[in-house]
Amino acid sequence: MELQAKRPPRLSLAALAAVLLLAGGLPSPALGAEPELRQPERSDTRPAGYSLTALEAVAIAERSPRVRSERRLRARVEPTAYTKGPGRWQVSYFERGVERAQVQVDDASERVLEAWTGPQVAWHMARGYDGAFGRSVTSPWVWLPLCALFLAPFVDPRRPFRLLHLDLLVLLAFGVSHFFFNRAEITASVPLAYPVLAYLLVRMLMLGFRAPNSRGRLVPIVPAAWLALAIVGLMAFRVALNVVDSNVIDVGYAGVIGADRIADGKPLYEGSFPADNRTGDTYGPVNYLAYVPFEQALPWSGAWDDLPAAHAAALAFDALTLAGLMLLGRRLRRGAAGRELGLALGFAWAAYPYTLYALCSNVNDSLVAMLLVWALLLGSSPWARGALLGLAGAAKFAPLALVPLLARDPDGGRRTTPQLLAFAVALTAVTVAATVPFVPDGGLQELYDRTLGRQLVRESPFSVWGQHPGLEWAQRAVSAAAVALGLAVALVPRRLSRPRVAALGAAVLIALQLSTTHWFYLYIVWFAPFALFAMFSAYRTGPEPGSARGQEQLLDRARAPVA
Repeated sequence: MELQAKRPPRLSLAALAAVLLLAGGLPSPALGAEPELRQPERSDTRPAGYSLTALEAVAIAERSPRVRSERRLRARVEPTAYTKGPGRWQVSYFERGVERAQVQVDDASERVLEAWTGPQVAWHMARGYDGAFGRSVTSPWVWLPLCALFLAPFVDPRRPFRLLHLDLLVLLAFGVSHFFFNRAEITASVPLAYPVLAYLLVRMLMLGFRAPNSRGRLVPIVPAAWLALAIVGLMAFRVALNVVDSNVIDVGYAGVIGADRIADGKPLYEGSFPADNRTGDTYGPVNYLAYVPFEQALPWSGAWDDLPAAHAAALAFDALTLAGLMLLGRRLRRGAAGRELGLALGFAWAAYPYTLYALCSNVNDSLVAMLLVWALLLGSSPWARGALLGLAGAAKFAPLALVPLLARDPDGGRRTTPQLLAFAVALTAVTVAATVPFVPDGGLQELYDRTLGRQLVRESPFSVWGQHPGLEWAQRAVSAAAVALGLAVALVPRRLSRPRVAALGAAVLIALQLSTTHWFYLYIVWFAPFALFAMFSAYRTGPEPGSARGQEQLLDRARAPVA
């Protein structure tokens, strides 16, 4: 399917605000270290070690139907042949300096291996390379069993139509879009993600603004002890798969590079990242600081190799998110009910395929999940809440959308000036302390240009807005609604609880993701912990109400603070 590169739509003020909040999470187009391109000195002479000349490589590339189609559309495209590592040629077709088509030719067999046009020329991640993200994670033998396992403990055969079944199925429904993405059919994969995001947005708003009235047990059949054993097994599997069969994409590579520069006392934002990850300095300073202990323990070799520090960091972010969710369940409910809720949340995180997808891509997205989960867990303290949100915002920017919401007491207490002041002081102090040491010589303007400013001028084929610039009016409307929601939750609902905060926080993040010009599956882990906590909190856990243990549990709940 031919795809044409298009200019991104201009953004209104509301859209700009949404993009600013999300921009820090955008990965660069590259996925791994690429062989160096070399243009032969003569086009009619075989370079050393090659059996084709540049002219012969171009002649083979001209056989590609995509090239012929591009030539019909663009009469002035001109080919240039390069050697691309041992045994391979790349023929690039340029129109006024812009690469419009790209063909990979095998030197030995004289065959066209790949041919790309449109955004897939620049965006390698749109080409559907097998294992490009997480290696074998998306293979059926891993993905499908995880999907079944994710659902199994929460299925209630006595209530087949309960809403939780649909909620969990929808969380898995990103896989329909993902199937087409893996086939390099991004014109199909991109629009298929939006109904899933829209459903989750509506559900989170329902749980955030309306007290849930769900019946039945969260885990109707499986004993809680089984969940504990399953968590241990799943975590062992995740660690083993990460070590044995995972890859580090440019996002994790950037974290390691930045950590190395910080440890060596080198500038972070002065254009000094290596050529194979030139734009890796696009994140906030906390992102790179989070990698420092791992890079110091497992030093970077200076090349894009296996990057053990990135693996260690991803594993730590993942494990701490799971631990935070388990503690969050116990914080919400006392005794056996809290233990069961915590185990259910930990199990869901460990079994959800997209958390493994992020883990085995060794990215920094679970860092956002980790910091937000712990901000909610320690939410009783405005100081801790503000500090953790400041860390999250100074890592990948998007969490700053939650400032109006998390400025409020998540336990439903009355808003007071001292609490708001403590939250604001902690948030500001952490953000400033983390940022000021890394401001480049060019000042805040250069820092902005290398992070948010760079993202604002980027094209992306991974949204309906990027693929269809004519929908700019709709993007403006969605962006305005997302910003309005982020501000509205500062005032409504009047009384909060932690499940409500989680639901509204997930809704704000989802709304921003719906409005941004770039969206990717790795971002699901930003809102997944909050969504799971909001969904699961609506159901009963612990002993049955009629049992002796259940009566004791009811008394404990009555004495517990309002959640």
